[in-house]
Amino acid sequence: MQIIEKYFPNITLKQRNQFLHLEKQYIYWNNRINVISRKSIHNFYTHHILHSLSISKLIKLKANTSILDVGTGGGFPGIPLAILFPEVNFILVDSIGKKIKVVKDIIKKSKLSNVQAINTRAEHIEEKFDFIISRAVTNMTDFRKIIKGKIKDDNKNLMNNGIFYLKGGDLSEELRNISYEEYNISDYFQEDFFKTKKIIYVPNIS
Repeated sequence: MQIIEKYFPNITLKQRNQFLHLEKQYIYWNNRINVISRKSIHNFYTHHILHSLSISKLIKLKANTSILDVGTGGGFPGIPLAILFPEVNFILVDSIGKKIKVVKDIIKKSKLSNVQAINTRAEHIEEKFDFIISRAVTNMTDFRKIIKGKIKDDNKNLMNNGIFYLKGGDLSEELRNISYEEYNISDYFQEDFFKTKKIIYVPNIS
């Protein structure tokens, strides 16, 4: 938990408590359902919470911004960002029902009123959003097909509407024909885990 306070010293007491209780909830569920990697549970705050929050180092989301988290799995990056931005609206989707069951329970126990979790494929979501976020569910070409037509045209934030995609390694071939911006998470967080981790921002693809 100290690592969250290191990089986010201005969080409220409520947010601190929400982040603090997440680890116990995920350990509880991970002993029953493989929600996140067994290896990474020992580095929960670095590998999952801080990684998710890296997007907030690029953009301070304005109130009533709408976010779709595609392939959320255990609720990343959506749940940590929803705690950090309580006035932003999040929908978390995943096609695996047992993972959404976990996400719904964590949302409820964290008392997050700005998050909705849905067991469905992203293609079946009919709403449009300001931003779509994801943590490396597939290659970007396929991902853009999945979320085609789901991004609003009108921008309300300082960055244009688009995709924030968390991924690692050399992405030059995958992104060869796509207009994007690449940000090294190691520019924001010092831990070795982030040396190869990136945020890929793809603006206005709708």
